[in-house]
Amino acid sequence: MAEQTQILKVENLHTWFRGDGRIARAVDGVSFTINKGETFALLGESGCGKSVTSLSIMRLVPEPGGKIVQGRVNLHGQDLLQIPETQMRDVRGSRIAMIFQEPMTSLNPVLKIGEQIEETAVRHKTLKEGQTARQKAIELLNAVGLPDAQRRYSEYPHQLSGGMKQRVMIAIALAGDPELLIADEPTTALDVTIQSQVLQLLRELQGETHMAVMLITHDLGVVAEMADRVAVMYAGQIVEQADRETFFKAPKHPYSIKLFESLPNRTKRNQRLAVIQGSVPSLATEFKGCRFEPRCQFAIEDCKNNVPVWQSFDGLGEETGVLCHRFDPRFESQFSEPVQKIFDAVAQSDDPVTTRGFKELLKVNELKVHFPIQKGLFKRTVGHVRAVDGVSIDIPQGKTLALVGESGCGKTTVGKGILQLISPTAGSVNLDNEELTNLAKHQMRQRRKDIQIIFQDPFSSMNPRMMVADIIEEGMVAQRVGGDKQKRQTRIDELLNQVGLSPEVKYRYPHEFSGGQRQRICIARALAVEPKLIICDEPTSALDVSVQAQILNLLKELQDKFGLAYLFITHNLSVVEYLAHNVAVMYLGRIVETGTVEEVLENPLHPYTKALLSAVPQVDIDSERKVIRLRGELPSPANPPVGCHFNPRCAKAWQECRNGYPSARSVSPTHSVRCYLYQEN
Repeated sequence: MAEQTQILKVENLHTWFRGDGRIARAVDGVSFTINKGETFALLGESGCGKSVTSLSIMRLVPEPGGKIVQGRVNLHGQDLLQIPETQMRDVRGSRIAMIFQEPMTSLNPVLKIGEQIEETAVRHKTLKEGQTARQKAIELLNAVGLPDAQRRYSEYPHQLSGGMKQRVMIAIALAGDPELLIADEPTTALDVTIQSQVLQLLRELQGETHMAVMLITHDLGVVAEMADRVAVMYAGQIVEQADRETFFKAPKHPYSIKLFESLPNRTKRNQRLAVIQGSVPSLATEFKGCRFEPRCQFAIEDCKNNVPVWQSFDGLGEETGVLCHRFDPRFESQFSEPVQKIFDAVAQSDDPVTTRGFKELLKVNELKVHFPIQKGLFKRTVGHVRAVDGVSIDIPQGKTLALVGESGCGKTTVGKGILQLISPTAGSVNLDNEELTNLAKHQMRQRRKDIQIIFQDPFSSMNPRMMVADIIEEGMVAQRVGGDKQKRQTRIDELLNQVGLSPEVKYRYPHEFSGGQRQRICIARALAVEPKLIICDEPTSALDVSVQAQILNLLKELQDKFGLAYLFITHNLSVVEYLAHNVAVMYLGRIVETGTVEEVLENPLHPYTKALLSAVPQVDIDSERKVIRLRGELPSPANPPVGCHFNPRCAKAWQECRNGYPSARSVSPTHSVRCYLYQEN
């Protein structure tokens, strides 16, 4: 860590929102400091107040509903809450800058990216003597590693990939030469390879400029890789704070412990993941005791009736401590073992569905989905986007195949092609010995009861004007299953129980539920028609780690009970380790490696697979992983590279890689790879 010069000190910050006659205490007594050159991570679930804390520091809390009612935000001893707005405008972007979670909504779509960077540099007068605004913008684009900065300067946001947009946001933030950079979930929407690039960029820029970084995230892996100090936030309060090593080796607060136990990995394949029961309480509640008490496995009666007091640890400073009665001398003698187990082991083999055999359910052979590129008045076809270009996969009954790869590689299009939601250009999709590509539309509609899909965003996949009962029943009515109205209602109650929801919720609307609850409803809807195969398209990527654990437990239980097969589309490799039996790695429309989860994750062969695995942040702070940096961006499927599609980004590419696409080479009965490094010649 750099020198211990304090930049920011937040003291007893309270930010409240008023509405419907109630007060939501989004930030309720938060205190912390950030030193020069360090990375301070603010960790917690969605809705706990992390983003509102950052908006309060920047004095960007939306008014009139929101208001900072108490506290101090000292920047080098100056209280930012006391200065006039005109003076605060000089602070924002100059002394404190911020990058947001979704760069596309933060960038102006009608301004060139160069102009947006210039705007900040000119406003805060950071141009060097004799330097033009354009030169400054190009210098910053080069600094953040954007390829071909001269050309990118004149492009619009929609012409850039997600990783490039986030690099532009970082360039805009750096244009004011800030002392403190607030990064609000800067990598949540990015693939692991792009995430690795952005995190490495932040580290390099921090080393060059000695700026401090306040990193807001719910990803423990990112925190382990980036943070110097960690603060855990729950229901508007910081409940634990420590340096990175102390926190990851010995978390103290029951909530922190649960977060670690909720993480999926290979060692937990035979057991249920820990689940934090319930949800974050409403911030409009007037708390009389500990806010985590209803969900805590250690809770005693005093936790309900006494508000916890911050307990510092001797010799580690006032801020290093925990907000928990277990460490309060007045109550610590009352605590014993937790009243419930952290997790319950499931008595099952590594392969719980072997008793059902290995009956082949889905066989996809040389599937191609090409989209025509049309130009001119008469829509002349001038080329094709080869979104899926010869994919072959097999999924037996009761098994999970994980399809992994970067965004834009064609994973979702494979799922839609299997469902025939997009008509394949060529290839075969055989489900239970029936060729789906030969079916007429009315015949395919009937077969869709055997294949269902769970989408990434549950809210946008449900009709907001329909109640839960109608949403689940709609598929049963369309497929004419479930019997009469009364039997269907009974079936809906059974489905809601199966996914861990009360049957009473069927008379509510989607907006009344949390993200995890909405995803459970989507799973119930998929199960309603008794499918044999469910395509899960990033079903946990938008969820917090504790809610993710609930969904993964549910999917595993349903597979064990009903023998369901899953095509699990994801870029979260820890989920793959926990849930999948087999893995297929996809790059630019083609499968480059496939095998069992042990073969692919423990002995990756393709250079792309190795790079993908190396980029995943590890929660183990002692791990010595070496990240393999990929050159450039994912090429366009409209103009794929000649030869092996990966060769422009591959450090091991040689002339043969540019002459033709490699054929599949089997290295074991279940493990195959498409790479010239493993060809017989």
